[in-house]
Formats: sequence, C-alpha cells, structure tokens
Amino acid sequence: MIIKDIEFKLKDGRTAILRSANEKDAKALIEYMKKSTGETDFLLRTPEECETQTIEQEIDFINSCNLSDAQAMIVCEVGGKLAGNCMVWWNNRVKTGHRASVAIGLLSEFWNQGIGTRMFQEMIKIAENNPKILQMELDFIEGNSRARALYEKMGFRITGINFNAIRQKDGTLCNEYSMIREINR
Repeated sequence: MIIKDIEFKLKDGRTAILRSANEKDAKALIEYMKKSTGETDFLLRTPEECETQTIEQEIDFINSCNLSDAQAMIVCEVGGKLAGNCMVWWNNRVKTGHRASVAIGLLSEFWNQGIGTRMFQEMIKIAENNPKILQMELDFIEGNSRARALYEKMGFRITGINFNAIRQKDGTLCNEYSMIREINR
C-alpha cells in the first residue's frame, strides 16, 4: 500500500516527511535497522541479525509492501536521513482478518520529537479506513516504559502477558506485553 507524502514539523522545528518506502531506501533501511537495534534492547532483533538482509531482499520486501492491499510500510525522513519506520498489516482470513498488527522503530537521536505519535496517527488512519479492521495489536518488551507510554497515549491497552518470552543477550528473561486498540468509527 502506498501512502501520500505527509510533511510535518518536529518539536525542534525541523521538517519531517512520512512516506512509503521505495527501492532507493533499501540500503538506508538495512543500515537504520542495524543502528536502531544496537541502540536499545527493546527491539526483537539484534544488529547481527540485521546483517543477513541483502539489499535485493529488502527491495523485494519494500515492493511487496507497496503492492499489497493488506500492509503498509512508512518511513520517516528528516533532513534526508531515515529517522524511523513503522508498519501496519493484516490478513484476509475470515476468523482473523479483523486484526491489524503494528510495529514501530525510531533512531534515538529522533526520540521526543513527535515522530512516533505522528507515525501512529497514520497507522490508525490506515486501519480505520479499512471497514474489516476492528482492532490494532502490538507487543512490547517489559521495561520499555517510553513505548508503553506512547502506546497508551494512542489508545492501546494491555490485554495479556507472555512470561519470559524474550531472552536478552546477557540471558535476562523479560516478559512481553500484548496490547490492543479498538477501532472507533
């Protein structure tokens, strides 16, 4: 799914653009994933796991998102630099097609600028524009209070806990929390 470019101002006055990813973003997306996964333990991959992705594989993934009517990948660009990305996706199955999943990530240098909120607003709009979608779902790792605060601000609530679901590199086990946001039409 392709979205129209959305320009907005960050809290510090810089201009940001939300847009669909394109093939030219493939290398930058891989580099962004390596960097962002190294900045926090709250993402599901490690930098080493991102190194296995080739540019060709990333291009295929970008194209599959853009051609799909059941998923959208949005990137945020600030000053020509990839600051973050998010995705919303669902399936067309009878029993689970009413559920949209979301994921979001942002480089730490762009935290607290309103980007996460703006990306969520766009993902919510996409879900609300699909009459089949009744709820949005996401998971977060125990201890990620910044993400939890954003998710709750955007209308999500905790619905479950998967105990010891995440094993950090140092062996620490963390719970994973599931959240949903009902679609209000």
